[in-house]
Amino acid sequence: MTKVLMVCMGNICRSPMAEGMLRKALRDAGLDRNVEVDSAGTHAYHVGSAPDPRAQQAIRERGVDISHLRGRKVADADFERFDYILVMDGDNYDRLVERAPAQHHGKIRRLLSFSRKYPNLDVVDPYYGGAHGFEENLDMIEDAVQGLIREITGENRVKMRPGG
Repeated sequence: MTKVLMVCMGNICRSPMAEGMLRKALRDAGLDRNVEVDSAGTHAYHVGSAPDPRAQQAIRERGVDISHLRGRKVADADFERFDYILVMDGDNYDRLVERAPAQHHGKIRRLLSFSRKYPNLDVVDPYYGGAHGFEENLDMIEDAVQGLIREITGENRVKMRPGG
């Protein structure tokens, strides 16, 4: 079983939306029994809190319910437990690389490193903005989730021609 952890700062906006979108995409692809998904934050600001109501509303409009999720902080055991630790932005990437044992650094990547449309950009925190920011986040997350699934299932592996 492949294990994926989505990470943002407070675990009430971006990472729960990413968790929800990945769960939906896995279900749609018939892979939900093969991949475990969770989310967490680098800070303990919202431990035990439900996702931001704006995040819940935006993702609900895409057919996903994340109201049951609760915020938690990344635990030291997560570095060992998860195969992919996918962060929403450079700040959270830096925080986790600084904190993680060196042998787990390769697991920590930006979620958008899997995106075709938004490669290696940040999923900007929408917390202090309006509802539109949540929609933009979901567009980015949806694209990246599809790329992640391609990697997990091996569809990204392409045979190279000699010299190519």
